[in-house]
Amino acid sequence: MSVLHSKKILLAVSAGIYIAAFLVRGLIKAGADVKVIMTPDAQHFVTPLTLSTLSKHPVEWEFFGDKGDWNNHVEYALWADYMIIAPCTANTLSHMADGTCDNLVLATYLSAKCPVYFAPAMDLDMYQHPTTKENIQQLVQNGNILIPAESGELASGLVGEGRMAEPEHIITFMEQHIASTLPLYGKKVVVSAGPTYENIDPVRFIGNYSSGKMGFEIAKEASRLGAKVTLVSGPSHESCHGYPIERINVISARDMYEAMHQQFTDADVVVMSAAVADYRPKEMATQKIKKNDEDMTIELVKNPDILKSLGEIKTNQLLVGFALETNNEEEFAKQKLAKKNLDFIVLNSMQDKEAGFQKNTNKITIIDKDLSLETFDAKSKADVAKDILNVVLKKL
Repeated sequence: MSVLHSKKILLAVSAGIYIAAFLVRGLIKAGADVKVIMTPDAQHFVTPLTLSTLSKHPVEWEFFGDKGDWNNHVEYALWADYMIIAPCTANTLSHMADGTCDNLVLATYLSAKCPVYFAPAMDLDMYQHPTTKENIQQLVQNGNILIPAESGELASGLVGEGRMAEPEHIITFMEQHIASTLPLYGKKVVVSAGPTYENIDPVRFIGNYSSGKMGFEIAKEASRLGAKVTLVSGPSHESCHGYPIERINVISARDMYEAMHQQFTDADVVVMSAAVADYRPKEMATQKIKKNDEDMTIELVKNPDILKSLGEIKTNQLLVGFALETNNEEEFAKQKLAKKNLDFIVLNSMQDKEAGFQKNTNKITIIDKDLSLETFDAKSKADVAKDILNVVLKKL
């Protein structure tokens, strides 16, 4: 999933090449919500109807519409998560640098509180002119982000630097720049999720009711924060489709043990939210067991303790565990925290009606290794994931 997914992007088009339509289409394909404003002269190059059709929003270019209603530049500026001025002509560039405010695009730019990207587009000599260079430098000093012009054939027929960056290059530039500003950029986060199944015979298993919802939400939130995420999941119907998450599917506790240890060495953060079966049948029947007897005894053996084994080899990793308890919750959670060498533990209780397996909500208490407690209200698991990752960020 692109970091532009669900972001509100305001595209300001000045009187340059028609390629703006392709930029709108590319941003929408990346999942962004796009609104377009224009300078009055931009209509000579691309029609508002084209951009409106592509963006699914009205396109404005004047302070006052046909019915005399005011197009509020402040509302546009406050709406946007990001603003892009593309193409940014020499004229618009100059006005941005000196603070001139004589059209809707410039008024919106001067009101913007979000990051502003600008992609210059002009002829070769105009782009090389000292005044243009000074204007670009001034805009960068003011905190705007330059998407450099490219070399190629220009509208004049000359070939050289000044051509607006291709739409796909603009989108890639923005994605990479935005990702680099995210708090978990460059970090590897490994999350375990879901149950494990321990086979009794080819058709039966020992398991639990875990859906994997909590772990999947943690993985998705870590990805949104810029991390490289690996999700080790037991059998689960949950999905991380659309996110750049590496998913490793496992079945048993021993499968999960192997996968977690393979991913652990170069991890920065490991969140063990899976509900791992503590025991497995000592022997698995190779054929379906027939119900011939009134009673059946299955001998169980202990599964490897994945979280404890990771705590024993931990070096610089931030290691997070979960504790789902039915009684003496805090006492048992603190014991688990110390025994397994965790940085903090996420406690939820089966006594809370908002918590537990297969629910969309959770109610947690976080206990760190200094035994300080922070209790949160019941929330959706997506919001709980944000709370957990906020604590991760503080610990990092």
